This record gives sequence, C-alpha cells and structure tokens, in this order.
Amino acid sequence: MSVAVLQDNAEIFARNRASGHVVVTAHAKGGITRRAHVHESGSLRARFPNTTDGSLEVVTVNTAGGMTGGDRFGMEVSLGAGARMTFGTAAAEKIYRSLGPDTEIALKLDVGKHASLAWLPQETILFDQARLDRRIDISLDDTASLVMCEGVVFGREAMGEAVAQGLYIDRWRLRRGGKLVFAETARLAGQIAKTLAQPASANGAIALATLLLVPGDEEMATKIRDLSFAGEAGVSVWNGLALVRFCARDSAALRHDIMQTLAALNLCALPRLWLS
Repeated sequence: MSVAVLQDNAEIFARNRASGHVVVTAHAKGGITRRAHVHESGSLRARFPNTTDGSLEVVTVNTAGGMTGGDRFGMEVSLGAGARMTFGTAAAEKIYRSLGPDTEIALKLDVGKHASLAWLPQETILFDQARLDRRIDISLDDTASLVMCEGVVFGREAMGEAVAQGLYIDRWRLRRGGKLVFAETARLAGQIAKTLAQPASANGAIALATLLLVPGDEEMATKIRDLSFAGEAGVSVWNGLALVRFCARDSAALRHDIMQTLAALNLCALPRLWLS
C-alpha cells in the first residue's frame, strides 16, 4: 500500500472521528445524593441506576461501541459537600487499531467537603496498533475520600490477540486541598508485547491496574498484603494515600484480584455490572 493511500485513509478517519462528553454534578441534602446537572454529547451517555443507600450511581455507555484513532472523549464529575457517588461503565472500553492519530480521553474529577467518590469503571482493552493518550486530573478537598481503580488489558489472550505494536500514555495528577500530592505518567510505546514480557516490567503479564485510595494508611496496606492474589500486587502508603498495583496474566485474574481487595477494605460497594 502506498504512502499516499495511507495518508488519504488517515484523513478520512480524522474527518469522521467520534467524540463524546459527559458532565455530572451531584449535590447532597438530608443524606441523599441527587444529580444537580447532567450534560451529554456525542456517543457518550450517562445512566443512573436506582440505589437504596442514598448514594448516586452513575454508569456511562459508549454507544459507538469502542474508540479508535482520532476519537476524543471526556468526562467531568463534580461532587458537592457530603455527596456520595459510585461511577462505573456498562462494559469494558475497547481501543481499536489506529492509522496514526491518538485516541484521547480526558477525565476531570472534583470531590468536595466530606464527599466520597468510588471511581470503578470496567477495564480498558487495547487492541494491536491502538494508540491511547489519557489524562486524569483529580481535585479533592482535605476531608473528601476517593476509591479509584483503572485497569488496562493489552489484547485478549483467550482470543489469541496480542498488542505487538501501539502506544499507551496514562497521566494521573491528584491534588488534595489544592496541593499536588500524586503525579505519574505511564508510557508504553512501540513494541508493547516485548516490553511487557520483560521481567523488569510485567514479566509476561498483559493485565495491569492501579488502585488509588484517599485517605490511605498502613492498616489498609496490611489488609491488602495479607491477601492471596491470582496475579501479583504491591501496595505503598505515603502522603496520606495508598496506592495498589496489580499485574495479572489475563483480565479474569485481574478482576478477581481487584474485587477481593475492594471487598477486604469494605470502603464501597462494587458497581452491580462488575458482578454480572
């Protein structure tokens, strides 16, 4: 295939890229959290299953069925004082092959005084030659609490799929009381499968996740270290937060390890779609 044809295809995809944006603002009154403002655009939708404990549950649905190069998606969540929210997704998000442009995802989370957010989407699945650039910006009040887990699976091993080539950039920035307390950028580029196979990276694992707990302490860390995992996990505590890394051979093992960790900590209820 000629360079000119590839360029033409890339231009066609750029002109037809998908986009989606969801904004949810929640307020609490009398111990009940309700949505104060909801905005949806593009192929991203928000649904609100009924709850029995006075909290608000949000489930997003990508009607496009996945994302590919040049697509841009964003979510903004704001919780007022005392609000309680659990966020999930209707399915694992899929990032498909790109002809060149990156798939861009931007998350902005703002959690107010004595509010709590459990951010528990299903895992993101990257296919071969996918290119994902994601940015997560979190602002917490000093009295707010956060349980946040993001998982990524490089290919579907059961289907014989591997991510030989691609790009994965994941930026996290967490501010608590206006101060930056956590910042990291993960980057895998080029021969991703070979990088993950190296003992110093993932030692052959293809399913990875990060669990961020605020506030976090050594008591939490001890509970986590006492668990038996299908894959591998490690936990660190500093700056008033706890950070857990998961590494597994497939998505089923990863989900098992995340679910048992959350159950042991008993900080929030799992989204019901995790259990289906």
